[in-house]
Amino acid sequence: MRRMSIAILSGLICVVAACGAPPTSQPPAAARSAILFEGARLITADGTAPIEDSAFVVEDGTFTAVGRRGQVQAPEGIARVDLTGKTVMPGIIEAHAHLGYWKGLTPSAETFTRENLLADLQRLAYHGVTAVLSMGADRREIAWPFRDELRANPRPNAAMYLSAGGLAMPTGGPFSPLREAVRAVTNEGDVRTEIQELVAKKADFIKVWQDSRRELMPRPVLEFLIAEAHRNNLRVVAHTHALSDFKHLLRSGVDAFAHPTWRQTDVEPVDDELIALFKAHPNVPVMPGFWTPRHEIYGARPYWLDDPLLAETFTQAEIKALENAKTPGDAAQTWASGPVPRSLKRLKAAGVRFVLGTDMGGGFSLEHDPTPAYLGWSTHIEMESMVKAGLTPGEVITAATRDSAQFLGIDQLGMVASGKNADFLVLDANPLDNIANTRRISRVYLRGAEIDRAALRTQLIDRSAAATRPPTTH
Repeated sequence: MRRMSIAILSGLICVVAACGAPPTSQPPAAARSAILFEGARLITADGTAPIEDSAFVVEDGTFTAVGRRGQVQAPEGIARVDLTGKTVMPGIIEAHAHLGYWKGLTPSAETFTRENLLADLQRLAYHGVTAVLSMGADRREIAWPFRDELRANPRPNAAMYLSAGGLAMPTGGPFSPLREAVRAVTNEGDVRTEIQELVAKKADFIKVWQDSRRELMPRPVLEFLIAEAHRNNLRVVAHTHALSDFKHLLRSGVDAFAHPTWRQTDVEPVDDELIALFKAHPNVPVMPGFWTPRHEIYGARPYWLDDPLLAETFTQAEIKALENAKTPGDAAQTWASGPVPRSLKRLKAAGVRFVLGTDMGGGFSLEHDPTPAYLGWSTHIEMESMVKAGLTPGEVITAATRDSAQFLGIDQLGMVASGKNADFLVLDANPLDNIANTRRISRVYLRGAEIDRAALRTQLIDRSAAATRPPTTH
């Protein structure tokens, strides 16, 4: 099966399309020059140890040489940037988000516009997220033309944008307003028709919801969907809930899971049969999705609400909304000793791959969890939560960069290596010592050019302030 354009879906089944050329990102004219960066600790995310006192050359938006200072050949007269005392890592890849719907504290279908999509992509870039898959609930008539426009002419301060098409039973998909953008399929004819449209539109993915808490798709239809997707060079990712459905999907050839098995509590989340199935399908990754249960992990008022980075682009009203007074006082201790870390460690020991996906912007019910999107910020908290659940900082960084890029089919991203896009973060502290240091961002580079974070910060906080300002009364 031909390698696809990108993908992964949120808690449903996604189908990813490999139609058309994979997403590419040409450097803007401003980046078309050679620069030698020296002195940083360099996390390449290729599975090797970091390079201390590194040197790397960026030319025409691409890494052209990577190694130790003094050992890298650089063109005569090249510009030099001293990064002594800093840490460099690849740009982060967010494989499961829902863009476009939130503006301030309220989501709506009317908010899903080109302007709001661009603001979300800029907010992600500000936080060092250099590519994102919006998973299965984008309004296609707006999202896909805009995606194609950005692919042809990337903005210098916005993350690469990937978009999946979503499929579900009529009442099996996400909550409103996302639900209205998901197509209903109930039989093989529906599936065939929808997949042909996705092929024609060069969808990056199809996401399918198979959630036992909602309306389940008949298993024969689901099996046909996966087979038909594969016949059309598409991959399938699933949003699912029950352990039995995870097993059925693995047997049916699903390509990824947008959520883990431990969201259900009726049975032990990981058993011997599931482990055997994952070992038989070693290329099927899992997205842990730790953002939604964040209060279980960090308590009623997470310590990171006081992190300076959060206040740089979000208002106090948005930050206050991240508290949850209903959280039990012993929530964090209960989570740390419970089935989630136990299950993740067991999957890790079995060799299951993890990629980064927060489900931010979509994992909510207006009646129960009306919290706004925290795009970019949530990605960093997801990484910290993955460490709390049992991965090492190095494993999390690799999952959030190289492995997420490879899964999405954007192999030109995700590593600091010769020939890759020069998308990288300059950090003031080492995230291998403390994963929270990914939030100590000094600079962000997209395609070799430093983005203007100061200008973006003003733009984004002004936008948030306008969206959360109480209405005036006369």
